[in-house]
Amino acid sequence: MEANRDLPNLLLVDDDELFCRILSSALEKRGFAVQVSHNVADAIELIGDAAPEYAVVDLSMPGDSGLVLVEKLHQLDEHTRIVVLTGYASIATAVEAIKLGATHYLAKPADADEVVAALQKNSGDAAAEVSGQPMSTKRLEWEHIQKVLMECDGNISETARRLSMHRRTLQRKLAKRPSKS
Repeated sequence: MEANRDLPNLLLVDDDELFCRILSSALEKRGFAVQVSHNVADAIELIGDAAPEYAVVDLSMPGDSGLVLVEKLHQLDEHTRIVVLTGYASIATAVEAIKLGATHYLAKPADADEVVAALQKNSGDAAAEVSGQPMSTKRLEWEHIQKVLMECDGNISETARRLSMHRRTLQRKLAKRPSKS
């Protein structure tokens, strides 16, 4: 599909093909020319040396993580507006995504209106709700594991060693969704 040159171009990268079809259609209805890819390598090949104006990138996909693509897009054009989506939100990955050039970070499920709002957001929100409750011990454990995993560049074996944890135990913990609080 050739993109309409009058519409802002948006790259959508997520390994969930059904999610991509639904979100792509919704974003097209909201005025974007959408190109879809289902992994980082194909997305990099698809864009070549021309960064899109907007990108919506899943964090966790087979092969390279979405953070690799965020960094590549930001290197190509620092003005590309990038929203990172993830079903496994953590403070560590949010911080890394923003450091690498993401504009915003959203936890799945996110609808098209939330994605568009995040793409258009130019600054932080000082009125954002601040919880008066401390994180649960399960959530603290999840955040700590994510922080160490990021420090180990995603290497599960090294992360398990640093946490004095069996590799399989770590893999089971990583496969679970994080606690909300």
